[in-house]
Amino acid sequence: MSPDVVTPGSLRSAAEVNEQIRALWLRAGGSLSAREREEYELLVIEWAAAVRGEVVEAA
Repeated sequence: MSPDVVTPGSLRSAAEVNEQIRALWLRAGGSLSAREREEYELLVIEWAAAVRGEVVEAA
């Protein structure tokens, strides 16, 4: 896993995490290796938590 991956519960916004997800797919050329798949799954979890946090803040 890449050293710049932040664990779920980070303070990054959903937009920041989404940008990292997009960059991962671009680097991978549309086909993820096992290591990249693991990184992607962690990023999606982090993104979902950020989205929920942003919805709670907006309410």
